[in-house]
Amino acid sequence: MMDWRMRAGVVWIAACACAVAAGLDEVVAPGTVAEPVATGFVFTEGATVNAAGEIFFTDQPNNRILRWSREQGVRVFLSPAGRANGMCFRADGTLLVCADEKNELWSVTPDGAVTVLTSTFEGKKLNGPNDVWARPQGGCYFTDPFYKRRWWTHAEAPQATQQVYFLPPNGAPIRVTEDLVTPNGLVGTADGTTLYVADLGAERTYAYTILPDGRLDRKRLFCQMGSDGMTLDADGRLYLTHKTGVSVFSPAGTLLGVIPIPESWTANVCIGGPKKDTLFVTAMKTLYAVPLRVRGTPQGK
Repeated sequence: MMDWRMRAGVVWIAACACAVAAGLDEVVAPGTVAEPVATGFVFTEGATVNAAGEIFFTDQPNNRILRWSREQGVRVFLSPAGRANGMCFRADGTLLVCADEKNELWSVTPDGAVTVLTSTFEGKKLNGPNDVWARPQGGCYFTDPFYKRRWWTHAEAPQATQQVYFLPPNGAPIRVTEDLVTPNGLVGTADGTTLYVADLGAERTYAYTILPDGRLDRKRLFCQMGSDGMTLDADGRLYLTHKTGVSVFSPAGTLLGVIPIPESWTANVCIGGPKKDTLFVTAMKTLYAVPLRVRGTPQGK
């Protein structure tokens, strides 16, 4: 049975859904409501999906990575977890983790074995890796903003600027942006040709062309909205998170509408489930599920 907060949330979502359904009919059925599938956490983040459609997410203040499926509910995947934030699966089944307890980027095997991929740039610690995307051709991109954490002893950003990095398969990180304010969420297209980066500090999301060596070119404004986390569907729509829920944009950058979430902050998002047809949203203490009329990309992030 739902408690009063969940009942109120469903009513609120349904009312808002009526106002935005016209622009989202191809994405969600009119009247669709967000279902809380797991709750009772402190702050959820890092939503991503494995090849089987299971959802992995973090409860950062409790220092753990969790996994969820309809059949088995919530299980702990890794604890302690380096204060894990953004995550993304690679094609080989390993999990990339932004572990900002010690300003690190990890790779975690399916059985929980951790490898630290990097923690520095040009001899100085990273600010705090925040979100990550695995490039299909190899390597990964991660954002490195500075958000002061209570578990840190340092008060100043180790790096002079907050930017995006590319980590080659066998090399040191390369800084691939120079002019962002506070980059946060990011995701790339399934063919590995375009990278979307949200500059939350500037309230902008940009698109970049990915060059063969991993560097970025042709920066262009995608929309005038920042985002904490983001994902793409198989048709190229971009899903951005913010205070009121999940904003859905066409591939051309047109706002189609908002999928409301009854929380004060919506942190991250992915498309998963066995058929890759459900939007999963981490928002404050809860993981939500929203049935879609579209499917996610093979990667699902």
